[in-house]
Amino acid sequence: MSERGRKQALVGTVVSDKMDKTVVVLVERLVKDPLYQKYIKRHQKFMAHDETNSCGEGDRVRIEEHRALSKKKRWMVKETLVKAVRI
Repeated sequence: MSERGRKQALVGTVVSDKMDKTVVVLVERLVKDPLYQKYIKRHQKFMAHDETNSCGEGDRVRIEEHRALSKKKRWMVKETLVKAVRI
């Protein structure tokens, strides 16, 4: 662990890789409904920096917090967990 604290990491699926060195990652999470006590899927999209342009649509990746690289890009692709099958 670094001296400034631990960076937040999330796991999600790449939904767009059309930009140069940038991917859009969809992160899903389950939230419990306070009244009905059932789990509801919530999702959020993050723009993440992919230095090597190695991620493709459908890949499962781990992203980590990073300093601001542009107006919307504050995450960096740490590793690719599962490569998508491309036809």
